[in-house]
Amino acid sequence: MADRAFQRRLAAVLAADVAGYTRLMEEDTDGTVAAWHDAREEVIKPTIADHSGNIVKLTGDGFLVEFRTVQDAVNCAIAMQSSLASSSLDFRMGVNLGDIIDDGEDIHGEGVNVAARLESLAEPGGIVISGLVYETIRNRIEARYEDMGEQVVKNVSAPVRAYAVIAEEPSTQIALPSLPDKPSIAVLPFDNLSGDPEQEYFSDGITEDIITALSHIRQIFVIARNTTFTYKGQAVDVLALATDLGVRYVMEGSVRKSGERVRISVQLIDGMSGNHLWAEKYDRELADIFAVQDEITETVAGAIGPAIAKAEIEKARSKPHDSLDAWAACQRSNYHFNRYAPDDMVEAEKYYRQAISLDPKMVAAHAGLARKICFNAQFETRALSKALSEEKRL
Repeated sequence: MADRAFQRRLAAVLAADVAGYTRLMEEDTDGTVAAWHDAREEVIKPTIADHSGNIVKLTGDGFLVEFRTVQDAVNCAIAMQSSLASSSLDFRMGVNLGDIIDDGEDIHGEGVNVAARLESLAEPGGIVISGLVYETIRNRIEARYEDMGEQVVKNVSAPVRAYAVIAEEPSTQIALPSLPDKPSIAVLPFDNLSGDPEQEYFSDGITEDIITALSHIRQIFVIARNTTFTYKGQAVDVLALATDLGVRYVMEGSVRKSGERVRISVQLIDGMSGNHLWAEKYDRELADIFAVQDEITETVAGAIGPAIAKAEIEKARSKPHDSLDAWAACQRSNYHFNRYAPDDMVEAEKYYRQAISLDPKMVAAHAGLARKICFNAQFETRALSKALSEEKRL
């Protein structure tokens, strides 16, 4: 028993059961068993396979599934509930993201326990997700989310934030991720190339600090650490990952330590084209490992903002006028404004007003238009002052 190897990992877990199963069995045993068999074979298993899920176990009235990403898990739950609507059985489903322990035959741990408790909170035919799942998928899956508040659940010490998921349009199709209105980025766990497992804490620490630093930049939407770390140690197709997470940019890097020196390589990739937008390499002495970590984090975060801004402007300039969304229109405005030519100022105002008409609540567009108006006022004041001075000389 002591020699058995257990695997620990972060996983998206879906737990489900049939509402009122005991009562249904008492009322119509044969009919209930037949309906459960049909639901399992015709809907549940195929839909889970379509969403890259792994069925851990089937019970008499439910099932437990592990997924690679929370987006797969929630999309699968929505698709299953849609297809099961015609069944005589009502299923309840809960989705959680958390640590699990895999003993080779079953999975255990808080990640599983919370998923099961969330499932018990769901209405028949409903889905309930944890707060962590909600923060990860709320901008990428079209659905209505109802905040159920902090829930005190059995055998879980801390209250669990819960959200009910109501699909806007029930469908068996996978909901494609939509890009946020502002630039979005996923920072993948940096690879430890040192060959020393003890250095994992350093490469993970660099990644976590960069995610935290980027999240403080209001103009950038950053994917949560718990989501990107599910890709740790995997060979990742950047284009597929960007589509899966619904992001425009992906950052990846590596850490190589040799003696008392460390080399950190970082690159920013366009998630839509796969093109490298920015890359840098840092060589540092490890006299103070935390000082090095802070320095690299600050340097990278400071460089990424301008790199993304430049890429966003180029994207906006390449779009036809009639296909611009509010963000793209605002970026094109910034491009023209920063050229300071009279014709460009006219274009800048036009695109700022277009952005505001598309999104009246877009603060950046209002601020840009105000800046442009102030610029005009200052220019006209200087011109008037110059004209008066010349008149006096005459």
